[in-house]
Amino acid sequence: MVRFLVSRGAQSLISVFGVMTIVFVIMRLAGDPTLLLVPEGSTREEIAQLRHQLGFDRPIAVQYGAYLWDLFRFDLGTSFVQRVAVTDIVGARVPYTLKLAAGALFAAVIVGLPIGIITAIRRGTTIERILMPIVLIGQSMPTFWSGILLILLFAVTLDWLPSSGADRLSSLVMQAIALGALSMATFARIARTSIIDELSKEYVRAALAKGISRGRVVLVHVLRNAAIPVITVAALEIANLLAGAVIVETVFAWPGLGQLAVQSIQGRDFLVVQALVLLASVTYILLNLLADMLYSLVDPRIKLYRPKQ
Repeated sequence: MVRFLVSRGAQSLISVFGVMTIVFVIMRLAGDPTLLLVPEGSTREEIAQLRHQLGFDRPIAVQYGAYLWDLFRFDLGTSFVQRVAVTDIVGARVPYTLKLAAGALFAAVIVGLPIGIITAIRRGTTIERILMPIVLIGQSMPTFWSGILLILLFAVTLDWLPSSGADRLSSLVMQAIALGALSMATFARIARTSIIDELSKEYVRAALAKGISRGRVVLVHVLRNAAIPVITVAALEIANLLAGAVIVETVFAWPGLGQLAVQSIQGRDFLVVQALVLLASVTYILLNLLADMLYSLVDPRIKLYRPKQ
């Protein structure tokens, strides 16, 4: 376990370093943000002074070295636009995005997994023909389009839910549904495929031949063995929910990291964008590491590393 964690930790650091390097260079090549920060009518001397103050007149390699040194000291810098510490800006938005992602994941799991299990066990029946179109709709509907339809139905036509904001629990309902629809379809398809594959194996037929009820076989054996692909997808879907929150937060004016990312990119607020990319990279890596560790708990036959020959 220790050797596995050390190996994966080293790989994770390399991945984060590579992502941050690419984003740093691309953001610098996008243009000089100094012209966006100075007041209208500023002289060339004032622009040059601000550029020097922000450090944009230095070579990119020097800027990158200074950024890495600050990052090593857990200092993400100060926003060029808002003049506030980046950690404070990002920290204020994190709870909103986590709340949105948790609501979307909850909606996706409580709907998607039961659909996948039922359609796998009841293949070829009427209930499968009723439930599978729901999965198809969730998989094919763009997030921004489903969000707009939900607003038109529940906020404009029925006036049941608020169309924007994050001050009430009811404000989370439409956002969670819009963001979790695709994940719901993914969970349903993966669970259905995995369970169907397990039901065709010899141990299931042997258990049924011994007189064990089909329900007990499914609950005790099939679901556990079918959980490996679901765990893999769950780790990826949680990360995808955080990424997909950009669209949902924009449509519903939700004050999370997605909305912050859009605003920071438009304003060329480099340090905020780099902090968001770093946070996203670390989240992806930690979720995949957690999924690898859960494999061995669900199925003891899976080892985290190869034993010595």
